Amino acid sequence: MESPRILEVRKGILKKNDQLAEGLRGRFRDAGVCVIDLVSSPGAGKTAFLEETLRRLAELEFRVAALVGDLATENDAKRLARSGVPVRQIETHGICHLEAEMIERHLDGWDLAKLDYLFIENVGNLVCPSSYDLGETSRAVLHAVTEGEDKPLKYPTIFNSSDVALITKIDLAEVCEFDRDSCYENIRSVRPGIPIIETSAKRGTGFAEWFGYLERVSGERPVVC
Repeated sequence: MESPRILEVRKGILKKNDQLAEGLRGRFRDAGVCVIDLVSSPGAGKTAFLEETLRRLAELEFRVAALVGDLATENDAKRLARSGVPVRQIETHGICHLEAEMIERHLDGWDLAKLDYLFIENVGNLVCPSSYDLGETSRAVLHAVTEGEDKPLKYPTIFNSSDVALITKIDLAEVCEFDRDSCYENIRSVRPGIPIIETSAKRGTGFAEWFGYLERVSGERPVVC
């Protein structure tokens, strides 16, 4: 059992984060930028999905940027920067999630009013990111068909705290013997009513529906792909 002292420290950290996140939320709202926080386990295809999202939105002349969280290396930032949009890597140096303070610090020098969308690729983890509000407009949880169907039941908090669920690598569903009905039932048992979108970054599946979701949460002009 955790001691009262540890609990108090954790409450203090989360309270400070929540206050910073609320400030960020107001800043994003005033600037008119829609902020999407992408969360998933490692290997769910988050970077490939974001890479395709950035590329398509940039081609449609939306003003887009991304922050990318990893424990170490700038590999994902370099990969995403090929889309031509501004990208910054946040190295957490062992911390398993992003915090509002990290987001605030890495926004220095960016004019948020010149962005339509800011994407945050969180650290690959289905536990810790669920506790940290980043001031985002919407949180999207990605679940790959290669992970099976019961992750939503094992990690209910991250699904319960998300606004949309993205099934990734749907092109591999058949070979993985992915049970679609079971996965949908598990997701909606922990987060009733959540929109679920099946996607494949490799084949471009689901991006029209994904962009429709972005349009609804941002109030932006229609995204046609």
